[in-house]
Amino acid sequence: MRYIISAPEIPLQTTIQLPASKSISNRVLVLHALSHGKQIPCNLSNCDDTRVMIRALQDNPEHIDIMAAGTAMRFLTAYLSVTPGTHTITGTPRMQQRPIRILVDALCQLGANIEYIGNEGFPPLRIIGTELQKNEIYLAGNVSSQYISALLMIGTVLPEGLHLYLTGNIISRPYINLTLQLMRDFGGHAEWTSENSITVQPGGYQDVPFTVESDWSAASYWYQMLALEGMKKRAKTEPVTSKIELSGLFPHSYQGDSRGAEIFSRLGVCTEYTGRGVKLTPKGTPVAHLVENMVDIPDLAQTFVVTCCLMNIPFRFTGLQSLKIKETDRITALITELHKLGYIVRSEQDSILTWNGERCPTEKIPVISTYEDHRMAMAFAPASLMFPEIRIDEPQVVSKSYPAYWEDLQKAGFQIQAIS
Repeated sequence: MRYIISAPEIPLQTTIQLPASKSISNRVLVLHALSHGKQIPCNLSNCDDTRVMIRALQDNPEHIDIMAAGTAMRFLTAYLSVTPGTHTITGTPRMQQRPIRILVDALCQLGANIEYIGNEGFPPLRIIGTELQKNEIYLAGNVSSQYISALLMIGTVLPEGLHLYLTGNIISRPYINLTLQLMRDFGGHAEWTSENSITVQPGGYQDVPFTVESDWSAASYWYQMLALEGMKKRAKTEPVTSKIELSGLFPHSYQGDSRGAEIFSRLGVCTEYTGRGVKLTPKGTPVAHLVENMVDIPDLAQTFVVTCCLMNIPFRFTGLQSLKIKETDRITALITELHKLGYIVRSEQDSILTWNGERCPTEKIPVISTYEDHRMAMAFAPASLMFPEIRIDEPQVVSKSYPAYWEDLQKAGFQIQAIS
């Protein structure tokens, strides 16, 4: 399937109920399961990743297919290691190409019983749940924060707790802090004991009521639309009357991606907290050049790369080493798809993306490939504000994190035509 996206001709003025945070939902589900609780968390995300987590945790099948849900693969691998029973866990062909050896090795050092069914170092896995007797792990700090979070969350149910030592540069501290805060919300005791070490006390979790906040990653696409709308209006010296309200976002968020609001302020979008969420308005003059270390907000990379190109703002984004092992190789995907729109983006050291204003011919009718990656679809759809009737291939991939994305675009005035 393919969508043709046409931007509204009137100013963007809408109120959007964002999906609940996938990052929080998936962590809360594991903590709730480990607490053996009956108080189901409220306002869980309705995305694919969370639905497969719910099915796995509620039904406890022997064979678990998490499809394309990388978070579920990592969190459930650790959870099943301490849960009685024998399980196999697998996913899509792309999931079976995403490495998991670092997490499996760490769990096996603690005493887990895990074996590879197919290729060594990759899913699918066979896991026999057991009591993990050891309590000390050394792990490189530059690995995916989901490996670290998976280990931390099971730490309180280990007989001796867990001492986790992270070596080298820690690249995803905000996501680790998110996990620690949620563990404490469920009665766990886990703290940084030094700059590079975390101690998790044994004792398990408590069954507590919990309501999940809205997703700041999803909010980034609405910031992007308003930044582009504001630029277009200013270029025509027209009054900027656009306004978008996003429900369920708060200033002191657990989510590291909330930092996106500050970066977008440099791209001409003002954030006002209302108590119910945020009100966004175009305001101020965007910067001429943007330099940012995104090591703590890699899920916003696609949003900002596409936005800056479309706003003609050269950039240098570092700290993107995790992008190559996401749903797709996002570095290559961004370079390829932006080339279709006339932008020559370059990569350095598999962790840096830059654009110095270099252009190339634009495809007459650009068709954006999404590579089974929800964020490719959502980051490129706002380009319809600059490229009328841009086409997005396989648009259904948004169900991974934001199932109502296309309906929300239509609510805001975008026209969407489905073609085969």
